[in-house]
Amino acid sequence: MEATEEVVIIGAGISGLATALGLHRKGIASVILESSDSLRASGFALIVWANAWRALDALGVADSLRQTHHRLQRIVATSASSGAKTAELPFPGQGKQGDLEVRCLRRSLLLEALAKELPPEAIRYSSQVVGIEDDGFWKLLHLGNGSTIKTKVAFSAFGFTLRDYSPAFEFRTVLLGCDGVNSVVAKWLGLSKPCFAGRSAARGFALFPQGHDFKPEFLQFSGEAIRMGFLPCDDKNVYWFFTWTPTDQDQARRRRQHEDDDKNTE
Repeated sequence: MEATEEVVIIGAGISGLATALGLHRKGIASVILESSDSLRASGFALIVWANAWRALDALGVADSLRQTHHRLQRIVATSASSGAKTAELPFPGQGKQGDLEVRCLRRSLLLEALAKELPPEAIRYSSQVVGIEDDGFWKLLHLGNGSTIKTKVAFSAFGFTLRDYSPAFEFRTVLLGCDGVNSVVAKWLGLSKPCFAGRSAARGFALFPQGHDFKPEFLQFSGEAIRMGFLPCDDKNVYWFFTWTPTDQDQARRRRQHEDDDKNTE
C-alpha cells in the first residue's frame, strides 16, 4: 500500500512533536511516524532554560508545564573532594535577554503536553521507517509493516520558512528527520555515524511520596573526572545524575583488560 503525505516527520520525540506543533499553529498539517506503539517515556528530565521557555510559550504549552515544575532559584557548585562551595550563581528574575526562567522538566510530561495539542491523527504509532529510496523527485519511505509513504524532501536552500507560508503558497512536500541517534534519515543523507564521546553517565529520579525538603536549587558536585548533581522537578521528584570521564590511565587499563579477556577466550 502506498500513500502520499505533504509533511512527514520521523520520530515522536521532543524535536518531532515540537516541530509538528509549530507547523500546526501555522495551519500546516503534518504526519509523525513513530516506531513505538505509544509515546516513549524513556529518559528522565532535562533542564529547560529561558530561550527554551520562550519556544514553549510560542507553542502554547509553557503555562501547563509551569504549574507542575518548580522554578529554580540558583545553581550551587561544590568540590566533591573537599566539600567546599566553589561557586553560587543566582538565576535573577530579569537577565539581559529578559526573564531568566530555569526549571527541570520531566521528559514524559513535556512529551504529553506537546502531543496533547496535536490532532489525534497526527501521530502514527508502530510506524517504523526501515528505509528511504529515491524515486525521481520523490522519496519513498518504506515502513516495517510493508507499506510505503511517498514524499519529497525540501532543504533550507529552497528558502522556505514558516513566515513564508500562506494558503496561496505552493507548498513543497517535506520530510523531516527527528528520529534520534540511530536516524534512518541521517544514514540516508550520508552523515557520520554516532561516536562515543568518552564520557559515561547514569541518571534517574528519586521519588519522595510524602514530599521532600530540597530547596529549588541546582546542586552540582565536581571532582577529578566526575560530575554529579541533583535538582527538584516538583514537590515529590528529584532528578539526579552522575557522569564519569575516564583519564588516560583509566583508558589504558581498560584496553589491557580487553586484551587479557581476548587472550583468555582464544
